[in-house]
Amino acid sequence: MARRMGFRLPRSRIRRITVIITKKQIQALTNAREAEPHSVLGMHPTRAGGKSGLVVRAMVDGAISAEVVELKTGKGFAMEGIAKDSGLFEVFIPRRRKVFPYQLRVAYASGESRQFHDPYRFLPTLSEEDLYLFGEGNEHRIYTKLGAHVREIDGVPGVSFAVWAPSAKRVSVVGNFNHWDGRYYPMRSLGASGVWELFVPGLREGELYKFEILDQGDNLHVKTDPYGTYFEGPPGNASIVHNTRHHQWQDNAWMQQRVEQAGQIDRPISIYEVHLGSWKRKVEDAARPFNYRELAPMLADYMEEMGFTHIEVMPLAEHPFEGSWGYQVTGFFAPTHRFGNPDDFAYFVDYLHQRGIGIILDWVPAHFPRDSFALAEFDGTHLYEHADPRQGAHMDWGTLIFNYGRNEVKGFLVANALAWLDRYHIDGLRVDAVASMLYLDYSREDGEWIPNKYGGRENLEAIDFLRETNRLVKDYYPGVLMIAEESTAFAGISKPVEEGGIGFDFKWNMGWMHDTLRYFEKEPIHRKWHQNDLTFGALYQWSENFITVFSHDEVVHGKGSMLYKMGAWHIPEKAANLRALYTHMWGWPGKKCLFMGCEFAQSEEWKYAGSLDWHLTQYLDHEGVRLLVRDLNKLYREEPVLSCTDLDPAGFRWIAAHDTDASVVAYLRQDDSEETLFLVVGHMTPVTRENYRIGLPRAGRWEEVINSNSEFYGGSGLGNGGAVHTEDVEADGLAQSGVFTLPPLTTSIFKWTAG
Repeated sequence: MARRMGFRLPRSRIRRITVIITKKQIQALTNAREAEPHSVLGMHPTRAGGKSGLVVRAMVDGAISAEVVELKTGKGFAMEGIAKDSGLFEVFIPRRRKVFPYQLRVAYASGESRQFHDPYRFLPTLSEEDLYLFGEGNEHRIYTKLGAHVREIDGVPGVSFAVWAPSAKRVSVVGNFNHWDGRYYPMRSLGASGVWELFVPGLREGELYKFEILDQGDNLHVKTDPYGTYFEGPPGNASIVHNTRHHQWQDNAWMQQRVEQAGQIDRPISIYEVHLGSWKRKVEDAARPFNYRELAPMLADYMEEMGFTHIEVMPLAEHPFEGSWGYQVTGFFAPTHRFGNPDDFAYFVDYLHQRGIGIILDWVPAHFPRDSFALAEFDGTHLYEHADPRQGAHMDWGTLIFNYGRNEVKGFLVANALAWLDRYHIDGLRVDAVASMLYLDYSREDGEWIPNKYGGRENLEAIDFLRETNRLVKDYYPGVLMIAEESTAFAGISKPVEEGGIGFDFKWNMGWMHDTLRYFEKEPIHRKWHQNDLTFGALYQWSENFITVFSHDEVVHGKGSMLYKMGAWHIPEKAANLRALYTHMWGWPGKKCLFMGCEFAQSEEWKYAGSLDWHLTQYLDHEGVRLLVRDLNKLYREEPVLSCTDLDPAGFRWIAAHDTDASVVAYLRQDDSEETLFLVVGHMTPVTRENYRIGLPRAGRWEEVINSNSEFYGGSGLGNGGAVHTEDVEADGLAQSGVFTLPPLTTSIFKWTAG
């Protein structure tokens, strides 16, 4: 044996060694059924043949001989091979009672040999306190404990692995380093916590790995790491060991400003929603999207030009199917590999921050897909999801619903939200599908759902989870925005938790979006019977802190692009409608959010697998819309009345909304002192109305600061010559009024000056 290994042992140490391991233990190891590998493998004090000593066992894939090497002295102890071709070895070292640091030296049939640290000589990397808090759901940084982490233990570098699989019989970490064979590197069970753990010395970043799980029915499941930070693409989908702390952040000024703005949510917030894979693609290879580092300066330049304050990226957490747009997540802690590695994503965020641009991430804690390699039936049981399909199956998307009442699951999701803010300095989370989380009967018929303990339809556990997440985000990361995509009338979405609310900063105004689109989709001749679609939103505008939004959901699945939704037959008229709509949107109270491509009147519906149609901007019907959005953002950011009173009902006042035949609305935006006044006038028919009188609250000059019919934007240029002057003629219940020219399909914004 010594000769095959390529080194020579002293004659005194070449001898037959007493085998202590039992047949049952041998079978458990070689058949990958050993649930407590650390009790068998590694070094342990024992007695054999009436003598005290140490027993060392190792199981090494492909080894034909092995030796224990004492690190302090270099002394070697030859091991006995047992269980043919298994790589299982044992040695009894008599008269030694205290365990000592050692390495294994093994030889292979190829003639190669290597010396390395034994994974089974290291203590657990998780403490009892870690496990206790995890079981409570209160270990908010559990992502630093579970998963795969590059560590140095007792001066030995390697990777620690930990995974939660409470119903498993056996868990092994598998990868290229053990030929994906679950017999090698079985993990240690940490008792009632359900966590399995192993430190593998010598492994480094870049290793591919998964967890092989033997369930109670002796079925094998090969799963990716729920806490994995980086993944390879399909079909392998393996987790990749990656340290997320490489990037040297340069955004201190931005982060300090964010803290200073904490609680000041009534400020200019104008969001550009982006799908990174289809915003722009390489000209020379349209199938290839740009990567994180290439996109950063391109998006920053465009954001600066357009005046948006934030980008909101559609889900970037790892997902195998591009057609899900990122909403069916399998790697909740990992930026998708499609645009680079986690360091590249950190660079992307850092670059935007240095250019003064915030980033909001679309976050998906409402459901997860059924892919067999990911969370579904993770340890052979319904671990992350409810077992009963009336609670655990999402009816609309064919996905699974998290069991928010299970502490470890709630802790997983809370930690996930915090991890994006911690590791990647994200400035806000837009939480997807909140309505589906709030209600147990969401998209279900009678008999397809289970009431809560009080007999109601509210999902109490999900509500508690949302409240806790919002509270902790504010505690740990002041200034981060929490935004709910929520489409029902559930009360208190943006009310603070301490006041009984859910605790979001903002809610998407889905009602305003649907009503307004329903109005603009009608041909102008029919609009006079639907004026309430434009005005009804004012009745509930201040029930929540709203973001006024047109999102990706409005330009897919046959709904048509924003341009083609407009109730008109010809492109110029459709563009005029769209310009009028956007000017009304920016004049209306609420923060702003617009999906990419909508700002230049993309003609086609959005397609995730191709680029936006940027070539359309050579035509004024499209470029004019883009220039208008740019100027609206500039006005919105420069005039506090249009942004800092978004959440204050005193900042809004109707002037006229009664002339339904003319399809005219007029309203004011004003500050507390009513010294700064903006008048928004919308006229939604295709005729010109001369000498149209509108009441005005102040005498003086009303400067026309935005006219959506400007030639610059692709309109006819008809307007009010730059200003309207008041007359002492009563109208709309006001002592003064002005005579306006209302161009066809136009919204204009006027600012009062005393002149």
